[in-house]
Amino acid sequence: MRKLLVAVTSVLAFTVSTGTAAGAPLPCPEIFATNNTAVITDPNDPRLRDRLVAFDREVRGIVLANGGVTTRSTLLDGVFWSSSLQQTTFERSRKFDVTLGEESLRHTASTISKQFRQESVLTFSFLPSNSPKVDAVQVEVDGITAKQVREGLLNDAVAREKLGGGSVTLQNKAILIADVNDLPTVRAFVTTIGGDMSKAKVRKGTWEFVSGSEETSRETPLWINKSAA
Repeated sequence: MRKLLVAVTSVLAFTVSTGTAAGAPLPCPEIFATNNTAVITDPNDPRLRDRLVAFDREVRGIVLANGGVTTRSTLLDGVFWSSSLQQTTFERSRKFDVTLGEESLRHTASTISKQFRQESVLTFSFLPSNSPKVDAVQVEVDGITAKQVREGLLNDAVAREKLGGGSVTLQNKAILIADVNDLPTVRAFVTTIGGDMSKAKVRKGTWEFVSGSEETSRETPLWINKSAA
């Protein structure tokens, strides 16, 4: 994806689910992707009502061709900050929960990036909280709208620089991903926009931005590379 996502925790008490409990399986790896190549700055743009049905079907086929199955596909509204435009931008995307191993996940993301002309596609793989491979965190927060994320970015320069943006389901659940080292900034951001971190689901893992050439940009988030939140 050209631009994507943030993740959070909180200074308040919260529930952490890392899949480390006895008998508790880890969730499937996830792919965050879009077929959008336009820069959309109007939140009322009709393209933001596209349910990406054909895109969903095509990605499921790519996953299947790489030996996996898509167990769930979730439509998302993305809100991002563009430093070059000095305003928020918007994007429809989908999150695909897939049954793929590490190499197959990377190859699948690379294929999606290439086929749909994306600068990169984000993957997130859940890990036990004590895994040495943990470098990111994903948080699901109910009761957050795309409008709240947009206003938060407009009003918080630090969040714009470090977090870039966020994605929200049609049921107003924010799915937020960030580098584990950026948790303090994210805590402040989520609290400011009205998120209830005491009810958030926080899980650790590893993330990767995969381009069509399978080169990654894990050290520098894509929205910073391309001035898109």
